[in-house]
Amino acid sequence: MGLSLSGGTAVWGDYDNDGWVDLYAAGTLWRNNKGGSFTKIMNNGAGIWGDYDNDGHLDLFVWNNRQLLRNNQDGTFIPISLPKFPKSIIRGANWADYNGDGYIDLYVGGYESWPSPSYPDVILRNEGVGGFALQWTQSKPLYRARGITSCDFDNDGDMDVYVSNYRLQANLLWLNDGTGRFENAAKEFGIDGDYNGEKWSYGHTIGSAWGDMDEDGYIDLFVGNFSHPAASQDRCKFYKNLGPAGSYHFKDMTNTASLGWQESYASPALGDYDNDGDLDLYLTTVYAVGSGNIRNYPVLYRNDGNWHFSDVTAEEGLAELPPTYQAAWADFDNDGDLDLITAARLFVNMANTNNWIKVHLAGDGKNVNSAAIGAQVRIRMSERIIARQVEAGTGEGNQNDMTLHFGLGKWDKPIPTVEIVWPNGVVQKIHKVRPNSRLEIRFRK
Repeated sequence: MGLSLSGGTAVWGDYDNDGWVDLYAAGTLWRNNKGGSFTKIMNNGAGIWGDYDNDGHLDLFVWNNRQLLRNNQDGTFIPISLPKFPKSIIRGANWADYNGDGYIDLYVGGYESWPSPSYPDVILRNEGVGGFALQWTQSKPLYRARGITSCDFDNDGDMDVYVSNYRLQANLLWLNDGTGRFENAAKEFGIDGDYNGEKWSYGHTIGSAWGDMDEDGYIDLFVGNFSHPAASQDRCKFYKNLGPAGSYHFKDMTNTASLGWQESYASPALGDYDNDGDLDLYLTTVYAVGSGNIRNYPVLYRNDGNWHFSDVTAEEGLAELPPTYQAAWADFDNDGDLDLITAARLFVNMANTNNWIKVHLAGDGKNVNSAAIGAQVRIRMSERIIARQVEAGTGEGNQNDMTLHFGLGKWDKPIPTVEIVWPNGVVQKIHKVRPNSRLEIRFRK
């Protein structure tokens, strides 16, 4: 493949628009040569893809040096000035159009320099041709943010933000009022973590991931908690979105899911690796030996439906991988199944006969951001509704391919309806879609 990787974060994005998703891993950009090999393009720091200027080409925010790299459309990038924002240690950031103006904004998490105080989160508002402005700086109490991920989980037409906080702090759900102003509603919606009155309550959350895990059309949430043996600390959490009937609050399905405990769980990535229609879970660990000399390894859990998950790590060729924060899914070779980058290795998915479709969305750059970040797609097949969203960041600092992937299982008939809900609320429907194909859909009013 020509790849020489390290285990830093990985973000997939087709920066040259050739239909073959490229890889930015551990600060190095690799161009995908039609699935057969990769060519090294440049080195920089950890970052995240998003088309900030709506020119149809993905740009890169690099948080290690607080730098925005504009895509010149010729394989090169140029630094763009950002407004000054408070000094911080950054472990994750996220692009989304928080105020609904058609341009993606940037949420940047502030971590800590232990044992020094925590640093604030900030939001940089994209003002289009006017560049960026510092819209918001988090006030006290400050938290220790790790992963940042956004989703319109309550289907009200605006993007909300979930912040994974480390070192025994509650997680945050910033509920958007539609104008880009936020209020923390994590406790109200049941996803802040567990507080039982003890000093060691909550967990050490490193990364979380949004995804429809039960095929009801609503976006659920997985929270990946590092946790020491004490039972008072939060284990990993599976949260079911109850939809409009439950006012979009969440139900804790952790006991049903039965994820085995390991101490150093870190960054999750959701993807339907077996093309059966539901999202499976890959979850990294960040050290090899935990308390009591117990080994810790990254795991792959297959979604068996009804909130039951089975450990298939060894079965699928991922046994005893080393510690890593790296986890992201993409069909890099365009063969219809999801491949995985983790632990400085690219694992090619080789054994799948189920059907699939892929959906690539593009906004018009005026009403909807060019990369269609925040759009949701639902596929309706008989009693099943499979939902996916276009997102710019998941887990801690990783990013799955923004081309949406749907496994169909043995379904081989035309798909009755593919429904796109654009970030501005416009609904578009396409009927009788052929399986094992890629849809290219542009926003239209």
